Amino acid sequence: MAAYKEIHGTKIRNYTTNPDNPLQGEVWYNETDNVLKFQYGAVSSSGSWSSGGNLNTGRVISGAAGVQTAGLIFGGKTPPITALTESYNGSAWTEVNDLNTSRMALGGSGANNTAALAFGGATPSNTGATELWGGTNWTEVNDLNNARQLITGGGTTTSTLAFGGWNPYKAETESWNGTNWTEVNDLNTARYYQAGCGADNTEGLCFGGIDAPGGSVTGKTESFNGTNWTEVNDLNTARYALAGGGSATSGLAFGAEPASALTEQWNGTSWTEVADLATARYELMGAGTSNAYGGGIFATGGGSYLTVTEEWTGAGAPAGAWTTVNGLNNARSGLVGAKNGTQTAGLVYGSYNPPPAKAFTESWNGTNWTEVNDLNNGRSLSGSGGTQTAAIMATGIYPVSGSTLDATVETFNGTNWTEVNDVNTARYNVGGAGTTTGALIFGGEYPGGGGTRAYTESYNGTNWTEVNDMSNGRAMCAQSAGTTNTACIAAGGEPLQTHTELWNGSIWSEVSNLNTGRHSGSGCGSSTAALIFGGGKASPNPVTGATELWNGSSWSEQNDLNTARKDTFGGIGTSTSGLGAGGHTATANTDAAEEWTVPGVVGKTISTD
Repeated sequence: MAAYKEIHGTKIRNYTTNPDNPLQGEVWYNETDNVLKFQYGAVSSSGSWSSGGNLNTGRVISGAAGVQTAGLIFGGKTPPITALTESYNGSAWTEVNDLNTSRMALGGSGANNTAALAFGGATPSNTGATELWGGTNWTEVNDLNNARQLITGGGTTTSTLAFGGWNPYKAETESWNGTNWTEVNDLNTARYYQAGCGADNTEGLCFGGIDAPGGSVTGKTESFNGTNWTEVNDLNTARYALAGGGSATSGLAFGAEPASALTEQWNGTSWTEVADLATARYELMGAGTSNAYGGGIFATGGGSYLTVTEEWTGAGAPAGAWTTVNGLNNARSGLVGAKNGTQTAGLVYGSYNPPPAKAFTESWNGTNWTEVNDLNNGRSLSGSGGTQTAAIMATGIYPVSGSTLDATVETFNGTNWTEVNDVNTARYNVGGAGTTTGALIFGGEYPGGGGTRAYTESYNGTNWTEVNDMSNGRAMCAQSAGTTNTACIAAGGEPLQTHTELWNGSIWSEVSNLNTGRHSGSGCGSSTAALIFGGGKASPNPVTGATELWNGSSWSEQNDLNTARKDTFGGIGTSTSGLGAGGHTATANTDAAEEWTVPGVVGKTISTD
């Protein structure tokens, strides 16, 4: 057997721990851990949806063409039947010249926003009208042989496949060669309200819809090989009024009636459930060429005449990863972290479980946790901010013989905690951000069913001032820090929600929602680049390790924590270099600590098995 040196031209090097900047694919021996390690590029295991620019006019059952960075939407119901056409550049929609014939429930195909085909639909009468988009205007070309609505298709302006529809149930399939439509072999199952995709008129994928003759909702999927349709594996969930994008070997199905966010991915053989749409909807539109990374599928519009647009980034996108490191000295939940600390210099403090509330404070040096001087007042579920040497903890609760609110605020100077001026309104399960000279607390609740709050208070280093409330009252939000009291982000919370809000120093503004609703998670980062991780969900999976990354405009799903946990645990650092510690798993308090690193190049132990 060839030696590693013979293959790669170098021997494996020894390091006391790990190299400072290992190359992707590098192998080394860690003398401290007595293991071989290698450096690999982490990638996301499945795709995710993120927010795109909104349509100018909300609509349902329109035609769609193009890709994520060059899309086209045309026709539909607004609620009147419309000819409106909008062009997408990957960030914003622009109104362009209308269709010649107003219609809804039509089909669409095309490679981009400068070359598209619109066919069929209802005016409200069924039509076979076909129009060609040349980048500026629509031109009428030869009609379909079979007028119909709720038709589906895929391809280009010179090579398109159109199939299914209503007049009533349709199995007819037609092929477009750039000039004429030709009837080819039918679907095996006549249906309408189906979805489909395909790259040209030699391939296609048809899935879901309402079938004939019974009129039942179906998950049946059929694949076209240029001559015949073949039944293949069904969708996991039968549905109709959905949308699709991609090709016959790499497709995506999303949405449904009643309003659904469900997304499934086709790999050429079977469907797999992947990350849901952020906004559940039906009668939506979708287009794009592939579900692979950078493939460019988008979803837009839908039930209730939505304008919301979402963009799909598929499996294989670069992603960060969590690495388990040495745990806390005291397993606990209800603790908080000095959020503006770093992956090599962190601080966590407080706890509530088990009672009574603890004053424990632990400092992290990048390798180990060390117990330092305790808080003056044991408490938990507080707001926090600052760094390892300049931290702040505000308000909270101390469950000793009951649940008692504490308005106390303490600051840490690297050695000791000192009490400073109290907050105006004592509460617990609050969010927090900032520093010892400029902090913010927000949200929270009172014991005994007092309800969630939207209250926000700002600290100037001496006093707390009540400022504008949050848009959504919440407790146990998974908050990420800003460096001051003028910019931070709050996401999720109880009651269970996905709502995200940004604070600009004066007011809160609602922005794109989380993909996964949660409460009592943690986070780190800033208002423009944040990380949210872990938290509690509804049964049957009450604890999650789900991690999401905020890029300033939308959230994207990332690799999960190694240990799923909830109940407000320490989050420290930035969106690219973070730390999480403590919390509560599904069964018990944990001391587990993990480091987050992005871009996704992570040292991994090589098994000796």
